[in-house]
Amino acid sequence: AVRLRVREALGAREPAEAVRVQGWVRSVRSQKEVLFLHINDGSSLEHLQVVADPSLENRDLTFGSAVEVQGKLVKSPHRMQNMELQAETVRVVGPCDIWSFPLKMKERHPLEYVRQFPHLRCRNNALGSLLRIRSEATAAIHSFFQDNGYVHIHTPIITSNDCEGAGELFQIEASSGVRESAEKTHFFNVPAFLTVSGQLHLEVMAGAFTHVFTFGPTFRAENSQSRRHLAEFYMVEAELSFTENLQDVMQVMEDLFKTVTSTVLSKCPRDVELFHKYIAPAQKVIHVTGRSCNFFFSSCRISYSEAVEILKQASQTFTFKPEWGCDLQTEHEKYLVKHCGEIPVFVINYPYDLKPFYMRDNEDGPQHTVAAVDLLVPGIGELCGGSLREERLPFLESRLQRLGLTDAYQWYLDLRKFGSVPHGGFGMGFERYLQYILGVDNIKDVIPFPRFPHSCLL
Repeated sequence: AVRLRVREALGAREPAEAVRVQGWVRSVRSQKEVLFLHINDGSSLEHLQVVADPSLENRDLTFGSAVEVQGKLVKSPHRMQNMELQAETVRVVGPCDIWSFPLKMKERHPLEYVRQFPHLRCRNNALGSLLRIRSEATAAIHSFFQDNGYVHIHTPIITSNDCEGAGELFQIEASSGVRESAEKTHFFNVPAFLTVSGQLHLEVMAGAFTHVFTFGPTFRAENSQSRRHLAEFYMVEAELSFTENLQDVMQVMEDLFKTVTSTVLSKCPRDVELFHKYIAPAQKVIHVTGRSCNFFFSSCRISYSEAVEILKQASQTFTFKPEWGCDLQTEHEKYLVKHCGEIPVFVINYPYDLKPFYMRDNEDGPQHTVAAVDLLVPGIGELCGGSLREERLPFLESRLQRLGLTDAYQWYLDLRKFGSVPHGGFGMGFERYLQYILGVDNIKDVIPFPRFPHSCLL
């Protein structure tokens, strides 16, 4: 028998005489003359209907059990399904104790409930859809950059680079071993951390490969259990050499969003629809039509100074009072999006003293700014952040000297001595992107494994 995935069986155009399908039982319905099973192997949101003789039923054939079915693939009379499997044999590979199994047949469990079972929650329809969407979005991100001539770089996860101001750091130390001397206080002889960003490493590579990107795990040690914070998340980051205009960086942000979202909508329409219909109906942000999302990304562009004036004139009372020179808080970002008509908003040209040393000085005044940009989106706030990088050696030397960072970043100054070019880049939080397009309120519901103190999966 030819082995087929459930997705392949459902999409088959012609009947087949001998096929074998493996998966888990999602429903069992036994009638006097026929036994109906629905099985799923994770390849599709839709289940494959299996029609069998009641004599093939046994006590281990229950919801959640793993089975292998062999038989004929035939046209289904059911209007919602193209094909069904007429079973000749049904073998229970792994039984399931339905009384202790926390997921129940025909129940729509809330995400808060399934989050308690990180080892089992992927068998829930919503989390299964989420993981298929993550997989397709990941592939689409790589395809976008590869198709546009970017070189993929694996940036370090353990690094001594703190990426100045990118976030609180997890420091790395050996878990055992007595320190032999005061000189050996660190495993790597210098303080080492889990990466908060691959940006500075990408800048090194952009000096040789022009356009580069990385897509990997990053870590932030802020001790927060909020609905928008993760200690470990994935970041898409890109660097573009020979670019002197912040517009070029913004255009790549926009093109990346459009391309990836269009791919997800075309390849996972039912999975996305599940979220918009059952998980977050009030927060639906994208119409699942299969058409281009150009209509969706009609962005607004304002300067930081304009944003502060809008916030100061707002009738809404903010927890954090908006002032020029202070960072925009999430409440400010959400208001700005609402003010601009609930569309993505690019905020550019942030205060010089507010941003890290590597952002390009605009040489303006009296409100001194750098060529930085944040992309704000409805319901989330900041989705992407980027800037032009300071490529001019005198400017960079002066700023590092004022900050007392010259020795630590001597290598960074070298990049400006040997063939420096104007360049810029950005980063996008992958989980925030998924949270946005699916309308999910809690960011912990778009990761494969939530972190629970009692869980061995921590």
